[in-house]
Amino acid sequence: MGRPLDPRLVTPDTVVHDASLSTARSEEAVETARLFYTFWDTGDRAYLDRSIAPSFVDRTLPPGRPQGPEGPLFASTNFRKAVPDLRCEVEQLLVVGDRVVAHLRFRGTFTGTFGGKKGDGPRVDFIATDILRVVDGRVTDNWHIEDNLTLMKQLGVVG
Repeated sequence: MGRPLDPRLVTPDTVVHDASLSTARSEEAVETARLFYTFWDTGDRAYLDRSIAPSFVDRTLPPGRPQGPEGPLFASTNFRKAVPDLRCEVEQLLVVGDRVVAHLRFRGTFTGTFGGKKGDGPRVDFIATDILRVVDGRVTDNWHIEDNLTLMKQLGVVG
């Protein structure tokens, strides 16, 4: 599309834009998603703070995770205790209206601790899908689903 995007941010493999959106609106949504997923890729709170609205709502809040902007930070920090080298790749972004749908792949090595279990180096590789609502360049809502069965098998929590 128009302006160059920040090269320090994760780059989606594929971006599909709703043709009815203005170039500026579409680019804003992509940049916001890239900031949000760079947070997931790095764990760096600065990217979260730049991408998430103070009124953020997790619409599929897992038990034990705080609601609001602290929820993603809580999840990332705790998961990085199990998988310190966690990476997040954005395989696809679909920008439609005020929504961004993301097909994600998370990879890393289980060398930390998860649920009292110490990792001895198995690889972690699972997918997730997010639906983000982006308003004024900030993520206001997130609906998400992760392939937790694959993840739990890779962590050795289930057979």
